[in-house]
Amino acid sequence: MTEIRFHFNVPSRTGYACRLLRKAARQAAPIAVTGPDDLLAEIDRELWALGPAEFVAHAWTADIDSVPERLRAGTVWLAPDALATPHHVALVNLGATAPRGFETFERLIEVVSTEPADRAAARERWKAYAGRGYAIERHEVAP
Repeated sequence: MTEIRFHFNVPSRTGYACRLLRKAARQAAPIAVTGPDDLLAEIDRELWALGPAEFVAHAWTADIDSVPERLRAGTVWLAPDALATPHHVALVNLGATAPRGFETFERLIEVVSTEPADRAAARERWKAYAGRGYAIERHEVAP
């Protein structure tokens, strides 16, 4: 069953997601991020803006064929549709709803800001996951 963890009180959802993606990349852990196109484009820009020592190999799932197969496991995937990722290990959700196919991933990380609308949407996702029998971990991000 998918492990679900909510990270609450994040000052910048995309900034925090980039930190998670950098950490996963350093550990060579397969990971993808899903959400609305505008947030994924922001993640893309932020990852390209990292210094050379912190570069994170990443690509859009629409461009999967341009990434050599031997490099796909170590690539962070920007996935408007989570099911399009080449691996289903860890998924970071920046969307307002539960991502389609989240249950095919080993882990799901929900990133929640301090914004009231974002927190309200997160409560609904939490209820939906709990209603399906998923155990959920809560992680409070220190300010």
